[in-house]
Amino acid sequence: MNWCYSIMTAEPRDPQIVATMTALGEAARAAATVLAATTGAQRNAALAAAAAAIRDRSTAIIEANGKDMAAAKQRGLSGAMLDRLMLDDARVEAMATGIETIIELHDPLGRVLDEWERPNGLRIQRVAVPLGVIGIIYESRPNVTADAAAVCIKWGHAVILRGGSESFHSSTAIHQCLCAGLESAGLPADAVQMVPTTDRAAVGFLLSSMAEWVDVVVPRGGKSLIKRVQDEARVPVIGHLEGICHVYVHEEADPETACKVSLNAKMRRTGICGAAETLLIDRSVADRIVPFVCGALRDAGCEIRGDEAVCALFPDAVPAREEDWSTEYLDAIIAVRLVDGIDAAIEHIRRYGSGHTESIITDDDQAAEQFFRDVDSSIVLQNASTQFADGGEFGFGAEIGIATGRIHARGPVGADQLTSYKYVVRGSGQVRP
Repeated sequence: MNWCYSIMTAEPRDPQIVATMTALGEAARAAATVLAATTGAQRNAALAAAAAAIRDRSTAIIEANGKDMAAAKQRGLSGAMLDRLMLDDARVEAMATGIETIIELHDPLGRVLDEWERPNGLRIQRVAVPLGVIGIIYESRPNVTADAAAVCIKWGHAVILRGGSESFHSSTAIHQCLCAGLESAGLPADAVQMVPTTDRAAVGFLLSSMAEWVDVVVPRGGKSLIKRVQDEARVPVIGHLEGICHVYVHEEADPETACKVSLNAKMRRTGICGAAETLLIDRSVADRIVPFVCGALRDAGCEIRGDEAVCALFPDAVPAREEDWSTEYLDAIIAVRLVDGIDAAIEHIRRYGSGHTESIITDDDQAAEQFFRDVDSSIVLQNASTQFADGGEFGFGAEIGIATGRIHARGPVGADQLTSYKYVVRGSGQVRP
């Protein structure tokens, strides 16, 4: 997560953009005030109705997605980007199921995080409260519309959604289901709003001129989008710039585990931020691990970009360049390097990583503990795929993103992470001397 401010952002001059975004902000702030005073049962009822609406309108959602897919293919989007954009029956059902998972989470509002009593008799509680209004800017994946909005509703936040132009029709259809759910529960539909234009000036106004209404912005998308948000925002930003994730095969790794985990970490879904981009292998086991693991990756359709030693052991590899070690491919490409032990692997990750997710494959728990201690990323794993970098897989329900900073939220950002707190102090007439 990064808390970023800018004094150099120029506001858009289009009066229609200003009017539209101002109206969204005012409505969101009013809705946030209402939501903060609701019961958990009310918010859960809205979520249940939204999940039902998504199922009932699945045909309309998929038809809307078909328009987006056709336009995306015409624009020449990559296979990975098309995969992120595509919705089918299973993915629509996953959206509805994800919302229902969030319903099962505890009611976060009013939760006492800590309490104590002072010698003077004052009783102090730290109580969880919503952040208020959240702006979420995202690209390609229309399921983010449902996931992010549901997390925000559960936590009592109002949200302003700005999806990518490539998913506009899909996101609009999903947004209508969310509004229907809110209205059926007697809650304001303005609690979940979508920016009704694909004009980039609307994003600029949201980042630079809506601090009066928006409390935090969450970007989800490619490097250029997130960099723009971090550079231009005058409100706090939660997010990560890149997902340069590593799998490190330690000398005490089980070869079958190394192969299975590496293949899943790279190829399960190549276009997500938790996909592995670099594979590090201990030189001491390279003779048996490199042909085995790289062969499985190649057979699955992955291009191997290896250092000189990897290319010698696996002739199908393409020679890696320096920039490959710091590239987020989001595609069926992986960079492979041999390292001289765990210290060298940790140093490589420290130099080239983005602080997202790293996995060590080893049966040596002492080595795993060193990896956990010395790798300063938001998520570290042992003998598990980097694609578990997901709020749902952590039991958080849906997430709105991965945070890689060190302040406030870190790792998957779900309902519990989207919180602030206030102090409630109860006395019996105490005054300060």
